[in-house]
Amino acid sequence: MSRVYNFSAGPAVLPEEVLQEAAAEMLDYKGTGMSVMEMSHRSKPFEEIINTAEADLRELMGIPDNYKVLFLQGGASLQFAMIPMNLMKNGVADYIITGQWAKKAYQEAKKYGTANAIASSADKTFSYIPDCSDLPISENADYVYICENNTIYGTKFKTLPNTKGKTLVADVSSCFLSEPVDVSRYGVIYGGVQKNIGPAGVVIVIIREDLITEDVLAGTPTMMQYKTHADAKSLYNTPPAYGIYICGKVFKWLKKQGGLAAMKERNEKKAKILYDFLDESKLFKGTVVKEDRSLMNVPFVTGNEELDAKFVKEAAAAGFVNLKGHRSVGGMRASIYNAMPLEGVEKLVAFMKKFEEENQ
Repeated sequence: MSRVYNFSAGPAVLPEEVLQEAAAEMLDYKGTGMSVMEMSHRSKPFEEIINTAEADLRELMGIPDNYKVLFLQGGASLQFAMIPMNLMKNGVADYIITGQWAKKAYQEAKKYGTANAIASSADKTFSYIPDCSDLPISENADYVYICENNTIYGTKFKTLPNTKGKTLVADVSSCFLSEPVDVSRYGVIYGGVQKNIGPAGVVIVIIREDLITEDVLAGTPTMMQYKTHADAKSLYNTPPAYGIYICGKVFKWLKKQGGLAAMKERNEKKAKILYDFLDESKLFKGTVVKEDRSLMNVPFVTGNEELDAKFVKEAAAAGFVNLKGHRSVGGMRASIYNAMPLEGVEKLVAFMKKFEEENQ
């Protein structure tokens, strides 16, 4: 069986080169006589793995010295609770609701204080990003929260909201490392790695040091305090060691590709091929307003559920897998993360053209 073109939203495609390297090191990592899967997280070889991964990520993103990088577990969903537990000093936070995950984060925050939905695009099934240039930011808000790229709906903030001086917290799970980013504009920038960086099981949190304090909500578990993990350099308990090792390989791969500016250029080129086809197609159409389109997740429909199902089935048979849209919206979605090669998108478009001719 040859490799398929995997358009899954996550766990998602990884660079082939990285998988081959990991396979070659599976039984013996650099002469240790064991796999990274079997290695103590307190050992010298693993210490080198995690330290190198952090250094490479800092270099790729240009992370300032006053930010900590934490490799944690529990996915982005655990951060929905950790953020208010650690940051809600005044007990107030403002949320911008642009999809399912922002909504879940907002609902979770309500358990710990006052969470205000200050903008939303729910009125049009989250098919756009609301204007965030002059929002009713709460005077005593501890932070303003966004989900920067919406995996399910295929939208992306192209301009960060004007938070009027309040700390910005962003979930970047599905656009992590897809383009250059100015980390200093965020208080916390975090994401699950299973979309654009590594295997499921790791979440990376980049947090400004002044936000890491002992002053957390009463009853916050030790494991859910940022200070616990920052003080222990992500080794307070056994970390997802193998996942971190693969992330580290992906960081090296990204550096080799030319870094995040090169990735952005590549991602724009890939997305343009698909969006240009959707814009001229008589059968398929994109579901997002042009100016808010994601480079990573491209949802589209035929307008006919039976035809959608037929397309997904025939595409899978032709080696284009995981194109079914999220169960909450239906239709199709192609996730074209960093590791999806250009030819994968070109071949998908060729297949879509053929399908359109046969099903007009």
